[in-house]
Parts: sequence; structure tokens; C-alpha cells
Amino acid sequence: MKVKVQTLDAADKGEIELNDTVFGVEPRADILHRVVTWQLHNRRGTARPTRERSEVSRTGKKFGRQKGGGTARHGDRAAPIFIGGGKAHGARLRDFNSSLNKKVRALGLKMALSSHAAAGTLVVLDDLNVADAKTKAMTGTLSKLGFGKKVLVIDGEAVENGFALATRNLSGVNVLPAIGANVYDILKHDTLVLTRAAVEKLEARFNG
Repeated sequence: MKVKVQTLDAADKGEIELNDTVFGVEPRADILHRVVTWQLHNRRGTARPTRERSEVSRTGKKFGRQKGGGTARHGDRAAPIFIGGGKAHGARLRDFNSSLNKKVRALGLKMALSSHAAAGTLVVLDDLNVADAKTKAMTGTLSKLGFGKKVLVIDGEAVENGFALATRNLSGVNVLPAIGANVYDILKHDTLVLTRAAVEKLEARFNG
């Protein structure tokens, strides 16, 4: 699959050949759903439990006589009605981490990349070097390129610093290094922008 390469100034820089085993896979909704669900589950933190009556460190001794004390007939101080006592019907430990086969995760990422390639919303840039790392200038540059409202830009080993600074305050633009490419972020953006370095990294990730 051949895709046109351009610069941030919309100048033509020839074409690049994309590997069909990475960018030409037929997307399957069930695989994408499994990977996205796995990602979102693993983002959730562990729900912390509360200590119940049997778990608090309090004495089990009856602290008052049964009759004649002028108070209620209490047992040990770990009862929920006392300060420092156990929680009645407290929250239980809940861990939301789930596992997913590496082959399924890799296939899901290929399908996410391929879905943008098939839809024509995949853009390849030569690099992300900018002369003026200013948000105002970058807004004008991106509007000329016509990327859409929500854009995910993926660079190579690391995102070019000037571009990262210029897009930091743009709500519709997100940037990632190639190592951070993931199914959820790729699918939720209207346009996927890759640099030449990102294409090389992603293809090497699957074919290396």
C-alpha cells in the first residue's frame, strides 16, 4: 500500500510503501472490542477494602460488667458502633486488572492502524520539525492541513520537542511516541498522523 508523504507545510515529499501485514489487515469489531475493554479495565485502580470487625486491632475483652454499670451491655470494642471499630458491611477488595493474549493485542493494534488506512484518514508526514514552536502558528499550520477536530500524532523514538510544545495547549491534538501507540487512542481520533520514523518503528515492532 502506497501513501503520499507530505511536510507540515503541505509540500509533497513523495510516497511511502506501507507494509500490508500491519496496515492492510481487515478490521474485526470483536477483536477491537476485546482490546479496548482490556485497556480500559487496566486503567482502573484497585478498589481499596475497609477493615471489618474481625480485622481491626482492638481488644476483645468485654469492657464493662453486664449489669449495674449504668450503660448498655457492650461486648468488645471492635464493634462498628465504636470509634476505631470495624466497618459494618464495608467495601470489599476489587481488582480490575485483566489479561489478554499478546497475539490478540498485537492484532488489535494492526486492525486499528488498518482501519484508518482503509478509511483514508491516515496521514504520513516526513517529520515534525517546526521553525516556530508557538501554539498560534501551529493552529494555522494544522488548519491548512485539514486534519479534522481530533488528531492523534505519532512520532518515532520520541516526539519532536518543538512540535510537542506547540500543540500542548491544543485540545483536539494529542501526541505520542511510537512505543505508546495503542488501540483505544487510535480509534477515538478522527485522523491518525504518522511520521516516517513512526511507520518504521511500528513495522519493526511487528516484524522484528
